Amino acid sequence: MTQTSDNVTWLTQEAYNKLKGELEYLSGPARIEITAKIAAAREEGDLRENGGYHAAKEEQGKQELRIRQLTQLLEHAKVGEAPADDGIVEPGMVVTIAFDGDEDDTMTFLLASREYASDDIETYSPQSPLGIGVNGKKAGEDAQYELPNGKLATVKILAAKPYSG
Repeated sequence: MTQTSDNVTWLTQEAYNKLKGELEYLSGPARIEITAKIAAAREEGDLRENGGYHAAKEEQGKQELRIRQLTQLLEHAKVGEAPADDGIVEPGMVVTIAFDGDEDDTMTFLLASREYASDDIETYSPQSPLGIGVNGKKAGEDAQYELPNGKLATVKILAAKPYSG
């Protein structure tokens, strides 16, 4: 669970450990693996027409970018406790909303950085239009956010509970 303000990113200990583990893997074993792939592809001959070589180099570039992102994120991370279970929407909360006052048309999502996204629950960034609209609201309150077409949408906050993983 994360909350970004200026250059500081708030993380739970669990999220920090997960991201640190990913960084250690990428900057250790994964670097060795990609170097071996590049070396093997290089031995195949002409690099101009070597698809395996170019794919491995592209993969290496993406991996190095991710290493830089994680390094910066973790350098500026502030590790803390999960948010309070007080019904106020904030990063690290699982939020349930109803669209346009229709209590049957609901959506539940985690309000957190994409760094914490998982397959288990949809994640919305606190900087997204929806995230900005619901952040700081209490269960029972209405929130507005801007749609991509410029129109405003209204949702009702039904619940906000701390994410438990």
